[in-house]
Amino acid sequence: MISAIVLINAEVDRIPEVAQAIAELEGVSEVYSVAGDADLIAMIRVREHEQLNDVIADRLNKVQGVIGTNTHIAFRTYSKHDLEAAFSLGLDGD
Repeated sequence: MISAIVLINAEVDRIPEVAQAIAELEGVSEVYSVAGDADLIAMIRVREHEQLNDVIADRLNKVQGVIGTNTHIAFRTYSKHDLEAAFSLGLDGD
């Protein structure tokens, strides 16, 4: 699975509508409304790199109200759940 994080700038008066439209796109797993340099952050998860273009350039960037995006492709994913699973391998609780 390939993950990308997309920081999105949107028209201020359309942020909720833009977020909902992006959340409905295939390949988008979550959309967060945030404070900071971006208005929204979208998590993209696809099986092949070529699909990133389909989701981000061909669909997400064309959502009405999107002003600009900044995409970060993840090399590796770390999560508390993954780390707990890794440390519990082979341990029987003794």
